[in-house]
Order: sequence, then structure tokens, then C-alpha cells
Amino acid sequence: MSAMPPGAGPTRRERRAAGRALRRDTPRTSHAVWAPPADRADPVAILQAQGRSRIAALLPIRYGRMQASPLAFLRGAAAVMAADLARTKRAGFVVQSCGDCHLANFGSFATPEGRAVFDINDFDETLPAPFEWDLKRLGTSLVLSGRQAGLSAHGSRALARDATRAYVAEIARLAPLSPVEAWAERIDLVDAIETIADPRARRRARQTLAERLRSQAIGYGLVETRAGGMPGLREAPPLAVRLPEHEDDTRLAFARYVASLPPDRALLLRRYRLVDVLFKVVGIGSVGTFCAIGLFATPDGEKLLLQIKQAQASVLEPFAGRSGFAACGERVVIGQRTMQAASDAFLGWTSAGDRHFYVRRLKDARLASLGLKIEQHGLHDYALLCGKTLGRAHARSADIAGLSGYLGRGRAFSRAIADFSVAYADQTGRDWSDFVRAIDAGRVPATEA
Repeated sequence: MSAMPPGAGPTRRERRAAGRALRRDTPRTSHAVWAPPADRADPVAILQAQGRSRIAALLPIRYGRMQASPLAFLRGAAAVMAADLARTKRAGFVVQSCGDCHLANFGSFATPEGRAVFDINDFDETLPAPFEWDLKRLGTSLVLSGRQAGLSAHGSRALARDATRAYVAEIARLAPLSPVEAWAERIDLVDAIETIADPRARRRARQTLAERLRSQAIGYGLVETRAGGMPGLREAPPLAVRLPEHEDDTRLAFARYVASLPPDRALLLRRYRLVDVLFKVVGIGSVGTFCAIGLFATPDGEKLLLQIKQAQASVLEPFAGRSGFAACGERVVIGQRTMQAASDAFLGWTSAGDRHFYVRRLKDARLASLGLKIEQHGLHDYALLCGKTLGRAHARSADIAGLSGYLGRGRAFSRAIADFSVAYADQTGRDWSDFVRAIDAGRVPATEA
């Protein structure tokens, strides 16, 4: 079924009935199955092939981060899981997917109005794809996180099951709404904090949010004042460094970005001048891609930090079909605007040479990591919040009525996703062990950072 039903198509009731009918061809219990096929590609070989299009000097940092745990490996192995998900059952509902949906790719940020919202915050792999793929990757990450936190096998599995139930409940809640109403839904972080069951955890989360909203303008520890009172960027090797051989391309990409903005945004940005550039290692899966921070300033020293990040083909493309956008950066931007309830006003795309990029305002890392603070206070509450958030994000592109009809009350489907998540978490553990052995044997270079 298509991602977005045509306006002149079937009614909501008819679409819901069509969704229920799909259960005959793809029973909801069929989503539980995972068994590695005999011709499964070597995960280490997949990662090495992916690394050939990245900055070679940064790859040891990426691999060093991935060897920390099975969960860290999963975060860096989106390409491996994409190939495996392509072998699993699908009901036929296509949505704008995150493509790399794990628990650390959710976070908090402030809207232009200053409201803190909770949402998906990484879209490097976004592409229209089967809705099940995001859920299965999220569920696997929750099982691995539960194991890492010392939960029982039952408790770890329950995280994936209950996150899926929250997803189903959100789809059911949004299904009766008009398209405009469903599109406008967002998850207010203040309201989300009030759902935390533990009163002490709820109080700590409230205090942390208030502190971080007050400290947004500090400059993330990267900005220093130089002679004459103008700001500059501070190096923090090896994760924030100058790469002179890439600086000209970066400045060219920023210049092209400004020129491509809508007239109102270009007018605003031209009140600033690019004064400094720094290259920064981010995340796990993104390490090795071209990522830089641009410090823009007015003549009075007022600062604006923008991040420019390389966009490559989505890991889903070999299995879900090629992107409809010639520029990989445009794919990321349109995917983010589709899934995210409140996108960055400076979000845009550009290119330099044969590299594609997207540009956004540098995220407040302290505010973005508040989601992980909630996770530490209560992993189960965080799992529910991620499941609900993913449901809201998918609803913006899905046939919500049809998907709700297929899912029903969600009990059988939630158990199936939980069973898959446990089985694939076991697979990830085996893949991680093989990866660590490859590092120990010298096949894969790794360093701590």
C-alpha cells in the first residue's frame, strides 16, 4: 500500500477494512521470525565496504566506538541490519522511515517558539520503506539496552513489546483525526516528563530540563572569544579539529547553501558572516563521514552555529528502492521535514565537488541528550516514549486508517516484534563477537575516542 492515500481515494472506514484484510496474507505473528539465511553477507565485510566512501583517518574511531558493546555495534551497523530486514515479512504499508531507528536517535530540542519537544533527531538514512523496519530496529536496540542495564530476559523483551504497544496506541489515536490534525501533532517534552512513573525520576527530569533550557546560548563549549572580542571555535582533539585540506570545500558548501535558501531565510543569514570552521566527529554510525561546524557571527559578535554534514545514499536504498532525489542532502532534508513535527528553520542542502551535504542548526547536545537522561531514570518509560514518538512520526506519511486496521489492538503484533527483537539482539551479539575478533586479528583498525 502507498505511503499517503490519495485525497479522492477510499474512505477511512474502507481503508481500515482493507488493512484488516491484509492480515490474511501477512499474519501479524509472522513478524516474529528471524533466522539468518545461508547466504547472509559477512557483517564485517559490509562495514568495510561502507568505510571506503568515508574519511579513512576517522574510521578507527568509528570501529573503536562500535567494539564497546553489542548495542554500540548495532548503532554503527545500520547497513548490516538493513540487509537483514529486507529478508523479513512486510505487510505492505510504506512510510517515510527513519532508516536508523534506535533508542539513541531520539532526543529533545527547542522549537523556534522555545518549547521543548521530543522527537526523532537523526535522518541520515531516511527513505520511504516498510513501517516494520523502524519498529524492529528500535525493538532490538531496547532489548540490547535492557541487557546492558542488567534487566532480566523477560524485562528486556518487555521493553520492545511495550514500545510497540505504545506505537500501536498512537496510530489508533491519530487514525480518526483529519490529515491536518494528525500532521500537526507533536510531543511536548514537559508533558512527556509528567508520564514518568517514578516521582523522584520525574522531579529530576523536570529540574534537568529547566537547567538546559536556560543554558542553550552558551555555545556548547566550542566557542571562545579572541582578540578584538570576536568569537572563534575551540579545538578539542581528536574529536573537534581543523582539517585545512578540507576547509575550502567546506566554505564553498556553506556559500552554496546560503545562495540556495528561500529569500526570507537568506536575508536573515546574510546578516551573519562565516568566521570559523571546525571538523567534528559525531555519533557512531556517522563517524568517517564529512561533518563540520560553521561559526557565523555578526559585526557585534552575536553567534550562530550551523552544522554541515555529508549525506550519502541511504543504507535502505538497495532494498527499498532508490531515492527520488538527485541530491542525497535533499533526501535527508525532505525526510526530516516529513517525519519531524517541528523542523529547524535553517535546514537545507548543498554540495561541493562530488560530496552532498545537509545543513542544520547545531543541536544543543545537552538538551538533545535529555532523552537519555530520562532513559537512565526509567528505561521502561523511555521505551514507551520512543514507541509513541515513532508512531506519531510514521503517521505523517502513512495510511493511518489502513495501518490501524492491520494492527488492531496490537497484542499479537507487539508480541511478534518483541520476539523478533530478542532473536535479532542475539544475532547482533554474535556479529559483535565476530567484529571484536576481526579487530583483535588486525583486520579492522580501532582506537578509543
